[in-house]
Amino acid sequence: MSIQEGQSRDFGPGTSGRLYGVGLGPGDPELVTVKAARLIGAADVVAFHAAQHGRSVARALAAPYLRAGQTEELLVYPVTTGTTEHPGGYQGAIDEFYEAAAARLAAHLDAGRDVVVLAEGDPFFYGSYMHMHKRLAHRYPTEVVPGVTSVSGAAAVLGRPLVERDEVLTVLPGTLPTEELAEWLATTDSAAVLKLGRTFGNVRDAFEAAGVLDRAYYVERATTDRQRVAPLAEVDPETVPYFSLALLPSPLTGPGNNPDRPDDEPLRTGEVIVVGLGPGQRSWTTPEAAEALSRADDLVGYGPYLDRVPANPRQTRHPSDNRVEAERAAAALRLAQSGRRVAVVSSGDPGVFAMAAAVLEVAAAPEFAGVEVRVLPGLTAAQAVAARVGAPLGHDFAVMSLSDVLKPWDVVVDRLRHASAADLVLALYNPRSRARPHQLAAARDVLLEGREPGTVVVVGRDVGGPEESVTVTTLGELDPETVDMRCLVIVGSSQTRVTPSGQVFTSRRYPACR
Repeated sequence: MSIQEGQSRDFGPGTSGRLYGVGLGPGDPELVTVKAARLIGAADVVAFHAAQHGRSVARALAAPYLRAGQTEELLVYPVTTGTTEHPGGYQGAIDEFYEAAAARLAAHLDAGRDVVVLAEGDPFFYGSYMHMHKRLAHRYPTEVVPGVTSVSGAAAVLGRPLVERDEVLTVLPGTLPTEELAEWLATTDSAAVLKLGRTFGNVRDAFEAAGVLDRAYYVERATTDRQRVAPLAEVDPETVPYFSLALLPSPLTGPGNNPDRPDDEPLRTGEVIVVGLGPGQRSWTTPEAAEALSRADDLVGYGPYLDRVPANPRQTRHPSDNRVEAERAAAALRLAQSGRRVAVVSSGDPGVFAMAAAVLEVAAAPEFAGVEVRVLPGLTAAQAVAARVGAPLGHDFAVMSLSDVLKPWDVVVDRLRHASAADLVLALYNPRSRARPHQLAAARDVLLEGREPGTVVVVGRDVGGPEESVTVTTLGELDPETVDMRCLVIVGSSQTRVTPSGQVFTSRRYPACR
């Protein structure tokens, strides 16, 4: 952040010194930039802050780059907590201190001396330097040299990326109220919470209230020989210093470094986790599913579904055709037997016309005894389409597949008749394919045997995807030619209505109960 040529600023008569705000990084002296080291060594005056004990972390970091003959300005805070007898309270005491410190540095600058103000991390990232900058930068030539932040240092220590793709990183001070912290944590992908120490208990409570405590980490004095890393939930509040932070890494990437794991700790055993991605857009994948995907060594699934999972170079992908579910399940189980953590990927919910049943069926074979299989739920296509138009699934409903690949067509027809007679709303999966283009029309005709032509029908195509379309029509006017395998069809009951604004709902009350 240098002053640009031609920028109009009045620096007063004569030649003043130059002010530098220099970032030193999070603690490892080798993370001080080449430029920072050069400016520290060349400065006439080096200034640094410290608490009342007088020991400056910034000065210790810069020590290898100082030279003999430099003037050192120790800027000692009068108070470091909210308790003070100053008539202006804490803020009054701090403001008075900053004004006095700025005046001391201005005297050097007026005398033509270059002044470097040291800052741990980055000067403009919760740093003390910024208070000097606000008071002096408009009066003297100024340059700010960025440094590696504590957040970056902590992520590197963990070996866990902070964010990737279109994720959002939120940086928060631990001094916020617990409720406000929890609200931020619940609505972001990744987060870093600084200013711990006495705030740690409230910060931990906020992570727990937000439901993300189980994937949060504590990092103390990152990149130094005194660093400490632990799951946030396991940290004793009495042991937490100010130079620490809480980190919520990206849920899309797997476990990283674990410097505290003993060399003789047994390696984990393999497992299969069947994961539902939801029906379309990335925001419909649950954090639990994203976490499981991130931790997997291998991803197994239908090729187009695997393409929806963000790339991770440490993972191996095993795409296959959509018609080889048993073979896919067996391959995943064999990988798990070798000690791999395997995620089998489904669209929507894996337990609804998807891979969960296929994996469990194959896993029941004696050869796969002992292989752990877990199923994680996902948002279904029926729920997504219903939400787009309102609440057509607001009362009893049935979910059916019109595919006759794994069951006879006469079974499909019999179930349609019984569901129709029961006046259930129907969510129809696999409604029409190129191999069986006639079946949706046949299903419509079966339903018209017992339902009025005016029965509400919703057709959702690629909901949550780039080609999304949703049509509200009737059973009598449903055109099967407009439907394909990327569609889901909802057929309403006798109590399904369309509001004047076009929303669809099925009343929770039958007429006799009103």
